[in-house]
Amino acid sequence: MKDRQKLCIGITQGDINGIGCEVILKTLNDARMSELCTPVLYSSPKIVAYFRKSLSLTSLNVVSVKSAAEAQDGKINIVNCLSDEVYVDTGKSTEMGGQAALASLQTAVKEIKDRFIDALVTAPINKHNIQSEHFRFHGHTEYLQSEFGNEQVLMLMVSDRLRIGMMTGHIPLSEVPQSVTQSRIVDALRLLNRTMPADFNLNRPKIAVLSLNPHAGDNGVIGDEEQRIIIPAVEQAKNEKILAFGPYPSDGFFGSENYRKFDAILAMYHDQGMTAFKTLCFESGVNYTAGLPVVRTSPAHGTAYDLAGKDMASPESFRQAMYLACDIAKNRKRHRYAVNNDMKGTNVKEAKEAKDDR
Repeated sequence: MKDRQKLCIGITQGDINGIGCEVILKTLNDARMSELCTPVLYSSPKIVAYFRKSLSLTSLNVVSVKSAAEAQDGKINIVNCLSDEVYVDTGKSTEMGGQAALASLQTAVKEIKDRFIDALVTAPINKHNIQSEHFRFHGHTEYLQSEFGNEQVLMLMVSDRLRIGMMTGHIPLSEVPQSVTQSRIVDALRLLNRTMPADFNLNRPKIAVLSLNPHAGDNGVIGDEEQRIIIPAVEQAKNEKILAFGPYPSDGFFGSENYRKFDAILAMYHDQGMTAFKTLCFESGVNYTAGLPVVRTSPAHGTAYDLAGKDMASPESFRQAMYLACDIAKNRKRHRYAVNNDMKGTNVKEAKEAKDDR
């Protein structure tokens, strides 16, 4: 990647028939965004022109580039990755919409692998129409996990009030109990314990673990997963010097605002964490994929076909996703610098001690 004054942030368009392009352009219409970073949108001049006109944002400073390597500061850079035949069918799930979303995602992933962009912000996809021989995943998280060869990633919902990780992600509820194992919980706690300092500048994070059963099983009366699996996992994590606590019944935990005492929370399944998060932080919430070698964020909402084409969609969640991507990219650089300096300091100390021993 060539040297830049600002971070270069790649943006995928998502489903062109949803609200993705609308919230993207509304976000980039804010002059503060171009002061913060250099945005690169993976779409096409045709699609962008359509939405600029429909949203009356024709004054946006847009330029077409072949790749993010040519991105210009102070402008919205468009990398064309779609055919000229693509068109918008507002509010509808179409095969073309899925193909366009995938083309945007594939191009952006290639460019972040090539280090042309510093972070990736993904607009919402339709998990049904994007399916193809090249995409057989439940969502962005699983696709990116496969692309970067990660054994483990964690869907982490982030706001200024909450950070909730989902121990199990996009799987049927019927599959959750057998997926909740001691080793998986400990692995998720280890990942959170690494992520908080590296990505959020939170050292020695306090992590709350939610129960699987109502009332945390009531000592085995309503299920024994807490006694058999979750409590031993928390104890194992504590033995590894991870500040893990729980398990807590989720209703009382959120109802009493106990969540305010913790830096991060580990939910046992998708809706357990998402329901609380979206109730408290829907407008400003961000989806972050923890554990990847690259930074990826996304707004907390979906394609919202019912709002598409009506100029009613709020860009707040997407705006926060942009801010978070920039913050984490900067935090990672600072963390790497600090770790490298610590290692150098240790090496110098060890060398001095070895010399003294002689």
